[in-house]
Amino acid sequence: MKKKWQLWIGGKWREAKSYEPLYNPHSNEEIAQIGQAEPADAVEAIVEANAAFQKYRTYPAHARAEILFKAAAIMEERSEELAKIISLEAAKTIRNAREEMDRTVQTYRFAAEASKNNYGEQIPMDAAVGGVNRFGFTVRTPIGVVTAITPFNFPFNLVAHKVGPAIAAGNSIVLKPAEQTPLSALVLADIFKEAGLPDGVLNIIQGKGDVLSEALTTHPHVKKVTFTGSVEVGHLIQQQAGFRKLTLELGSNSPFIIDEGVDIDKIIQRSVMGSFTNNGQVCISIQRIYVHKSLYQQFLDRFVSATKQLVIGSPLEENTNITAVISKKSIERLQSWIDEAVQEGAKIECGGTVEGNVLLPTVLTNVNRDSKVFRFEVFGPIVCIFPFDTLDDAINDANDSRYGLNSGVMTPSIERAFYAAERLETGGVVINDIPTYRIDNMPYGGWKDSGVGREGIKYAMQEMMEQKFISFKISDE
Repeated sequence: MKKKWQLWIGGKWREAKSYEPLYNPHSNEEIAQIGQAEPADAVEAIVEANAAFQKYRTYPAHARAEILFKAAAIMEERSEELAKIISLEAAKTIRNAREEMDRTVQTYRFAAEASKNNYGEQIPMDAAVGGVNRFGFTVRTPIGVVTAITPFNFPFNLVAHKVGPAIAAGNSIVLKPAEQTPLSALVLADIFKEAGLPDGVLNIIQGKGDVLSEALTTHPHVKKVTFTGSVEVGHLIQQQAGFRKLTLELGSNSPFIIDEGVDIDKIIQRSVMGSFTNNGQVCISIQRIYVHKSLYQQFLDRFVSATKQLVIGSPLEENTNITAVISKKSIERLQSWIDEAVQEGAKIECGGTVEGNVLLPTVLTNVNRDSKVFRFEVFGPIVCIFPFDTLDDAINDANDSRYGLNSGVMTPSIERAFYAAERLETGGVVINDIPTYRIDNMPYGGWKDSGVGREGIKYAMQEMMEQKFISFKISDE
């Protein structure tokens, strides 16, 4: 791995004016020097991307698909190496990093397939008075330069959900990866170069979001902005972007409802996984669990017992479950939220303390509904568990949130499943599984402050294209 990483603009490595060290969150070891882009670099990348787009937009679908298939094959061949990069810069366990690489390869293959399945539709013109002897249809065309700002928690796969559909659609892209995890994006430069992607179609400029966001969202060549991150930054980007197309995936505090009659033994491990995988740093991580009062104590006891068995260790050790969260700033915030919740009456059932750079997996009960751990996105290894009397109580409590990304419902009743699915105010409702469930070809996005637009390769690709209607007048008869 390179020790010093430059900027990737126009198909070439470009020297940055300044560099900053990148540290492993778990060990605090310096792992690279990262070039820091300035607004002028962002403008240069956008101009290069626009020039590349003028040629790339005419690439046939089979050629775009072949590039994406080749890139996926290269990643698959190098998957162990790339998984270790994830573990080093994100402190993700090596097992979870391998799973992310498997998903990433699949995501690019979905993009390759989607590039060859870009359909419009025929419009029945004669359904309207004045439409006789006319033929109408729609086509989808690439939009132009897409700018993408990605988060740290899935540094390969969430990048793939922006880069893949952009390339598949015939667009060019300027990518700004998360400051904490730039390496997972930077290695894509050589991978896509080897796969045959024309110079300038993919540009990668790492650096500070507050320094680069204005250029990335307001430059006249930019036609689409796609961002995954916090609500506050998402609202700022929305203001900056104006009338440009936007996709904003802004997180959640996912509720999980466990209805009466559920077999607790079958869901404990899955519930723990959904709460603490990647140290809870998942947009659809379980944050609030609602358990029917007839099962509450049994579920709580077993959930806490299983949580205490999670293995804390180095990300590169095969049996590790829990590692450091992404930064000391995150640890301090999470600890302060726990302390606040306790002061407001919450009980710590397990965890709640910090060891080194690790926040121990924390289970809270009796949480005040105004506490930050209830109201806001925790993005850490903290889960709150509540009993409920009726399904309506659970649904109303789950909906009592500014967010609405994914929710989950466990119930043996098909009637109650549909009842809950209809009433939960989230972009996705997962029945008989955890809300943390996601596959990469499904539509993914939220309601309320969880964002606008949808990801999932086909859906993201459609949002990165313009729909054009074409009408032919056949005759004057």
